[in-house]
Amino acid sequence: MSQSTSIPKKQLRVRDHGFDNYMEIEKKMRKVLKFQSLILFQYNQTLPISRLDNLAGRLGFKQFEAGAFILKFPHVFEVYEHPVQRVLYCRLTRKAINQIMQEKEALLAQIPDAVTRLRKLIMMSNEGRLRLEHVRIARYEFGLPDDFEYSVVLKYPQFFRLVDAIETRNKYIEVVDRDRKLMVCAIEKVREREYREKGMDAEDVRFKFSDISGYDLRSIEAQKRMEKRAVASIHELLSLTVEKKMTMERIAHFRMAMNLPNKLKGFLLQHQGIFYVSTRGNHGKLHTVFLREAYWKGELVEPNGLYLARRKLCELVLLSSRKANVDRGLVRYRRDIEEDEMEHFRRDCAEDGFEGGKEGKEGEREDDLSCDVCSDFTDDDDDDVDDIEKAENAQLNG
Repeated sequence: MSQSTSIPKKQLRVRDHGFDNYMEIEKKMRKVLKFQSLILFQYNQTLPISRLDNLAGRLGFKQFEAGAFILKFPHVFEVYEHPVQRVLYCRLTRKAINQIMQEKEALLAQIPDAVTRLRKLIMMSNEGRLRLEHVRIARYEFGLPDDFEYSVVLKYPQFFRLVDAIETRNKYIEVVDRDRKLMVCAIEKVREREYREKGMDAEDVRFKFSDISGYDLRSIEAQKRMEKRAVASIHELLSLTVEKKMTMERIAHFRMAMNLPNKLKGFLLQHQGIFYVSTRGNHGKLHTVFLREAYWKGELVEPNGLYLARRKLCELVLLSSRKANVDRGLVRYRRDIEEDEMEHFRRDCAEDGFEGGKEGKEGEREDDLSCDVCSDFTDDDDDDVDDIEKAENAQLNG
């Protein structure tokens, strides 16, 4: 384990196998998503097996590893022989295509909720604005589409505006109007319910953003209020995500904008009753922070449509290969129906940017495997963490 992800020795950490197992499954799903993006980017959404290793190598797979990987998930990937060329190809199964379409529909259906989540997220910042790049990196967690800059930010000028910071040359998203109705955060609702049910101290109920004006910042009272504010901020940040979890490295992007603690790892481990930090799923290179109260026996207590659509892929990944063989023996697709549905699917993918390569002069394809295919689903996708995280790591190591 690298120094940047080491756990402070003074903090006693209790493993929760439910969350850790969740991350082991998600590790497989991240690799599956890599291949899905790779296949969808190809012409006709099919990929010759002969070129699999070459292209998969750009995604971090070793030689001969890619072929063995896709055979592990027959409910997601299908290997077939081309009827004319007699060459083996790989494509997505009908179940995988249905899951992608279901997730796309769920993403579009919850855009109004995503707009509200983004408004609340920006309102949590000190200056009422966040860097566009930081939101872009965490768009998957917040249920924002890939083109959210246009389909969300610019589409709703009554809520957002884009500004250019002259001093840093960065783009920022600013909130236009601070709606007081959106200022009630999730933890306040929880504390209010506990107060009404159990008669807890009223001061503990109202600490979503504890006021420290008039206090000496070195005083114990000010430190307690600042700690409560930080807990509430991280709690709210996770509550705004689709799956009530986020990597610690991505939380660090919002550290300065929301006055989160410098030593974020140690702080979260001091509040293990509220948050769970898992190092599983990526060889200890990333930490995933879960909101404990949002889960029960490995599932969200209040699931949403986008979460359920994403979990469909998890179900396909976990299905056995024996079940896949049975399905193939019972189901035979008519070619005309399949071609019609695939053509409809290709048009949808083309609209989303998966147009694939272009034909060369002699019929050979010119693969245009751009970095966008790799950037969103690689295990090292947090390499773009800026100086904020580097400074945090330096403080941790020091």
